Amino acid sequence: MMAKYCELFTTFFKIGTFTIGGGYAMIPLIQREVVTRRGWLSDTEMLDAIALSQTMPGILAANIAAIVGQRLRGIGGALVAVLGNILMPIVFIILIAAVFRQFQDIPAVQHIFMALRPAVVALIAAPVFTLARKAGVTLRTVWIPVLAALLIWLFGISPVFVILLALAAGWTYSKLIDNR
Repeated sequence: MMAKYCELFTTFFKIGTFTIGGGYAMIPLIQREVVTRRGWLSDTEMLDAIALSQTMPGILAANIAAIVGQRLRGIGGALVAVLGNILMPIVFIILIAAVFRQFQDIPAVQHIFMALRPAVVALIAAPVFTLARKAGVTLRTVWIPVLAALLIWLFGISPVFVILLALAAGWTYSKLIDNR
């Protein structure tokens, strides 16, 4: 029993320690560890965990860790997985904050941080395409997430409103299909 808690902690500790870029950048590593390597969740369950985690307050990766931990070992598993996930990032943030103020005006340091930005974007984009394929997004339906993103990004519409709109549209569509 204790071995499963240790495995949960070390898995999420590794994810939290070796991922640069935060929640969305952690998704590929979480997916590889939780779905591919350990089989704790299926692809569909992982997609559901990501969706649920985005609706919950807090840190995306910690929310996913809580869902996985809870599924495997209940509340104790959720706490262990979240602790493993956030421990090293907290230590890193404290160390970086202590050191960064001394070096933030050095051009080389500024260039390093500028160079990391495109890599983080790529880390976020990769799981988006993978998850879109697994969610059944096709060339026929790709307009839906694109429209949702544009409504949020270009027009500043609240994501909550976009989700409610999608729920209403999906419900309406299912009623139209059922009535045929």
